[in-house]
Amino acid sequence: MPSSSWLIVNGRIVDPGRRVDLVGDLLLCDGRVTGIVGRDCPPPEGDVERLEATGLVVAPGFVDLHCHLREPGAEHKETIRTGTLAAARGGFTTVCAMANTDPPIDSRGQVEYVQAIAASEGVVRVLPVGAVSKGLEGQELAEMGELADAGVVAFSDDGVPIRSSRVMRHALEYSRAFGLPIMPHCDDPELMAGGAMNEGPVAAVLGLRGIPAAGEEAIVARDVALAELTGGRLHVCHVSTSGAIDVIRRAKQRGVAVTAEATPHHLTLTDGWVAGVRWEGRGYPYDTNTKVNPPLRSERDRESLVAALLDGTIDAIATDHAPHASVDKLCAFDEAAFGISGLETALGAVVRLVDAGEIDLTLAIEKLTAGPCRAFGLPYGTLAPGAPADVVVFDPTHRWRVEPATFASLGKNTPYAGQELVGRVVATFYGGVPVYRDAAVARATPR
Repeated sequence: MPSSSWLIVNGRIVDPGRRVDLVGDLLLCDGRVTGIVGRDCPPPEGDVERLEATGLVVAPGFVDLHCHLREPGAEHKETIRTGTLAAARGGFTTVCAMANTDPPIDSRGQVEYVQAIAASEGVVRVLPVGAVSKGLEGQELAEMGELADAGVVAFSDDGVPIRSSRVMRHALEYSRAFGLPIMPHCDDPELMAGGAMNEGPVAAVLGLRGIPAAGEEAIVARDVALAELTGGRLHVCHVSTSGAIDVIRRAKQRGVAVTAEATPHHLTLTDGWVAGVRWEGRGYPYDTNTKVNPPLRSERDRESLVAALLDGTIDAIATDHAPHASVDKLCAFDEAAFGISGLETALGAVVRLVDAGEIDLTLAIEKLTAGPCRAFGLPYGTLAPGAPADVVVFDPTHRWRVEPATFASLGKNTPYAGQELVGRVVATFYGGVPVYRDAAVARATPR
């Protein structure tokens, strides 16, 4: 049996939700955070295992509000077991599993199925997201009360937009009653139809049909207006355009109950990557691993997303982890599936922004911990005494090259393949138990 007590020694403890940033020792006992030694608690007595963290960052376990685990129905792409192993390797201790499985999570039975598999096979916490509509068809609301009672943390038909304004209005009305957010996939299907990448000069050169930014911005504006009308809770998924950011920023200023997330890939990559642009060297054009929905946008859009992190318009960084089998990507660009396998590269991509001086490390950690927890009202993302002992220890300066073959995820589909990222997870604790340890770290020794 693993030890019930761990002392993480000499680390830089960063807990943005409590405005803590200091070098010290963090004590974990019986699945809970005891506290920072000398600040929250006295030194431990008796047996305790030690993890040396000199030069490392010690932070709350990351919380991913948007993750596709594929089970049930597409276990060849990912399972709850492999997805949570990937999460642990990425420093995530809580992941919200989206509802677009097969069958979708639109009934109590499906919620309980995911919960049961997660309890028996998962290595980190899995929180199901319930469908907004029955069968994800956008015509009739799912039994949202039943889903809320079963334990979902939000409602989403992500993967397909909710076409009907009437359905979206009623969903937001129910969201107010249940205190749970609606997470729409904001894109106008008529404008997107047949599109494969961002509409703009790069798409024109490559001869690919574009997906205009206006499609996202129009639906974000509609949903914000409906949230303002109903008083419901809206959480905008994977924002990708400067125009959508402007709509959300103004809505927040008016007091609308809206939060938003951005992905690591939209924060760090642009549509130029579809044409073969890379940080290091030049890749090949039409790389289907760059095909994602919403698409990688322009540099102007990317810079707007970073600015929205800085001013608080974006509340959380969420992976939109979308693993696929190789057959889904080894085809013509137009025919390839949308999506990036993102759990294991999220930290490295975000810390690359820190390394470039675009954001600071504390803000990056905040958007992966306290920010998402505030958005969904979750009791995680903190190292406060008594909190669940969910902790990530990482090296913020370690440079590493992405090798998809080594991923724990079944999805090897990443545009970062062969590229250098900055920041590597050394250890992840879930409920006070190490669920991932980097092989290069010396084994802990009992004291």
